[in-house]
Amino acid sequence: MSHPHTAPPERRSWIRSSQNVAGGIFLMAVAALALYLTRELPQGSLRSMGPAMLPDWLAYAVAACGLALLVSGLIKDGDAIEPSALRGPVVVVLAILAFAVTIRPFSLGPVSIPGLGMVVAGPLAIIIGGYATADVRFRPLVILALSLTPFCMLLFGDLLNLPIPVFPQSFANLFPASWSQKAILRATAAVLALAALVIFITGRHRSSSRIDVVDESGIR
Repeated sequence: MSHPHTAPPERRSWIRSSQNVAGGIFLMAVAALALYLTRELPQGSLRSMGPAMLPDWLAYAVAACGLALLVSGLIKDGDAIEPSALRGPVVVVLAILAFAVTIRPFSLGPVSIPGLGMVVAGPLAIIIGGYATADVRFRPLVILALSLTPFCMLLFGDLLNLPIPVFPQSFANLFPASWSQKAILRATAAVLALAALVIFITGRHRSSSRIDVVDESGIR
């Protein structure tokens, strides 16, 4: 008597969601990189915060989220990682590295980059990071970069008084000698915000002009 052929039981991988596992590892790697880059900065205290306190605690929070995501990928079923999903993490890492090597002086062998401060490192990191998605548009990304950077400059450099490089030291020579560092910071932030507003208004004007041309041609 012949027995029907039975397929062997399917072996289940111990990774239930490779997408969550990869995301968790990526977040923990980013947190480790942030802690490494700020290892020489003083922590300070709650009354007098040092430049490393905020980024370090943000890194701990990111690492905790990454650990939770990693554990969920091991115990709960989820989506598998796709090759196209690698674009986001790779671009975000590039944005972080661009920020790290431009905000302060950086040298690696024959390569040397002067410290450009947040005024350059901030928009650069935001614009690069925006390309983590495929449907990004350059103009809105520039507006976001020029809007978010002055907010960070005023928050960290003016309100919190953190010793974060805001602009190259030679940049201060462009302003009157009687201006303080905070006055230069506020003026620079205002210029960036004004540039974002001009780009936004110009973009809306161009969009409305195109709509008018289409309507007058009778095309709907």
